Amino acid sequence: MFLESYASQIIATLILLIILITIRQVIVVLVKKIGRKSGINEARIHLIQRYSTVTLFLIGLLFFSFILGAKPEDLALVFSSVFAVIGIALFAIWSILSNITSGVIMFFSFPYKVGDKISIHDKDFPIEAVIEDIRAFQLHLRLDNGNLVTYPNNLILQKAVTLVQKDAIDDGHDAV
Repeated sequence: MFLESYASQIIATLILLIILITIRQVIVVLVKKIGRKSGINEARIHLIQRYSTVTLFLIGLLFFSFILGAKPEDLALVFSSVFAVIGIALFAIWSILSNITSGVIMFFSFPYKVGDKISIHDKDFPIEAVIEDIRAFQLHLRLDNGNLVTYPNNLILQKAVTLVQKDAIDDGHDAV
């Protein structure tokens, strides 16, 4: 009786799951290919894969609610209320979100890699250092004196940066 009553919703849910799993697998493979082609470390590749999986999951929840019979106006009310609360909460932590967004942008278009020596042209705090790690929120930069500097991702996209030496960790030579 249950299967007969909800057969169309069960079939639609199964189709949705198959589509979402297929899309996720394609995204995972594409991100891995792009990451490896660009020489990006595995931790960053997994981070971007996790971001895309969560986004795909949220989209799946939206479609699943339509399958179960939710009306668009009901969902609009729920989403507007949720986004209003989230928007107020996130306004307080906007810098964290901008760093995460910058980290995603840097995954696809940052011209420097771990091991490169760069110079950040900041009038208040100029830095010349080797990129030790690129994380979701910040870069880890190793200064010549051995000190570790964490530099926010959103600032690295706003400042002029010069490549001083490609793969300075492996070479061990002075700046070119």
